[in-house]
Amino acid sequence: MNAKPLLFFVVIAALLWSWAVEAAPIRVRLMEGNFRGFVVLKSLDGAAIAYGEVCQKATGDLVECRTILRFTDGSLYDESATFSQKDVFRLEAYRLVQHGPSYPTLEASFDRGSGQYKARSQAEKDDKQEVASGTFEMPADLYNGMALVLLKNLPGGAGATVHMAVFMPEPRLIEMEWSWEGEDEVMLGGRPLKTMRSLVKLEIGGLTGVIASLLGKSPPDLRYWLVTGDVPAFVRFEGAMFLNGPVWRLELTTVEWPK
Repeated sequence: MNAKPLLFFVVIAALLWSWAVEAAPIRVRLMEGNFRGFVVLKSLDGAAIAYGEVCQKATGDLVECRTILRFTDGSLYDESATFSQKDVFRLEAYRLVQHGPSYPTLEASFDRGSGQYKARSQAEKDDKQEVASGTFEMPADLYNGMALVLLKNLPGGAGATVHMAVFMPEPRLIEMEWSWEGEDEVMLGGRPLKTMRSLVKLEIGGLTGVIASLLGKSPPDLRYWLVTGDVPAFVRFEGAMFLNGPVWRLELTTVEWPK
């Protein structure tokens, strides 16, 4: 048997493969509330490619966190996660919209209450759109769109393994392995501040992960920086924002006053 038929049968086996998901939700150490902040997305050479904001709104027992990035080339990234925070963080609903020259087109959403998902994707401009919907079994430790919330609630030096969903366009669970990689120093008005650098490894389970590695499409590592203290503060993200995408850097910024 030559390599192509063998790869075909392995891929089919991967699509039929399932593995046990062990739920490990993150306990609430710091309650989330209302805030709004502004961010800039840069390439690694320092050029600004998008501006946007991160905002949270708490209503009763639920908190909605939303990140919007508007690119200089007209692309849009709009992600929102609604979660509860009684004893442990629990993702209740999620929606992601991304399109434009900087992104493969994707619109996806799911809701824990209904147990349903919807997704529409298009890898390239001239490709046929793929549409999928149906039932989605969501583990207790599913945390799309909640990276900064989780980081602030991990005890210093502690790691965790949780799950997120990626859409192909059907949802597939992958593992997020969080660990603290080291310390760095930043300056604020000439005063040094210590930051903790978090490493996030994304792992595709089962035979699908083997195929992804063989095809050179394993998810890239991500890094987050938080200023330490009683209330940790996010200052930087670095990594790809979609599979095989370029490495970008997200940082806090402020508004510009007219001259």
